[in-house]
Amino acid sequence: VIPFGRGMYAVDLNIGFLYIAAVSGGTTIPVLMAGWASRNKYALLGAMRAVAQLIAYEIPQVLSIVGVLLLAGSLSLVSITQGQRSLWYVVLQPVGFLIFLLSSMAELERKPFDIPEAESEIVAGYHIEYSGMKFAMFYLVIFFNPFLVSMIAVALFLGGWEGPLLPGYVWFLLKSTLVLFVIMWLSATVPRLRVDQLMGFAWKVLVPLSLVNLLLTGLIRALARDLKLPLIPDQLLLFLGANALMIVGTSLVHLLYAHRGRAQAPASVTAS
Repeated sequence: VIPFGRGMYAVDLNIGFLYIAAVSGGTTIPVLMAGWASRNKYALLGAMRAVAQLIAYEIPQVLSIVGVLLLAGSLSLVSITQGQRSLWYVVLQPVGFLIFLLSSMAELERKPFDIPEAESEIVAGYHIEYSGMKFAMFYLVIFFNPFLVSMIAVALFLGGWEGPLLPGYVWFLLKSTLVLFVIMWLSATVPRLRVDQLMGFAWKVLVPLSLVNLLLTGLIRALARDLKLPLIPDQLLLFLGANALMIVGTSLVHLLYAHRGRAQAPASVTAS
């Protein structure tokens, strides 16, 4: 389904994105079954926590991609890649790309979103009772998924195989390596979140921001269709302005929320 280069794909599904979303969305069932089958209360608690995290971050992850689908007008990853010949979608959807990257890191259980298997949390998560090859299979999936997410991000946002001079598959490999490096870099530098911060970041920040991004993308595309605006520079300027508005609005909401928390802290301490 994922095109590695021009003509280098197993099959071009016209519902390629739906296929990827359906397959990746089924990961919650094995995680819950692994914790339940352990007959260990702590493993079951770890599985329930992992499932809650996967479901919470899968919503903004999918919503961030819908904006790309509106731009491409297709669910096929090949058509999406071909639609980025003149301009990569990351330029039109920088906030959507950031939401996709953070949500994917949470889906991958990479730091700072590795609460389900963190050493400081409930034992080691849903796979505490497994050893040998069973334990190796869990970690094989955990270490392979970042490569898969990097390739999907390249196909959706970074132009896929498009690039000058070098062959298409070389550009695809270089871009995937760059995205993988960013994931590893963030995992190594950002401190781990608490479980309440983890869930709050998904439901209070990423989900509303992804909905606003989807709404603005739909409005701009409808306006561009009615007024027959060219992609460059008219639609580009509209998308850049919308993304700047989302960034400024999110920053203001964060500042107001932080100011309210500091204002209420002395009162709560005095009351206690």
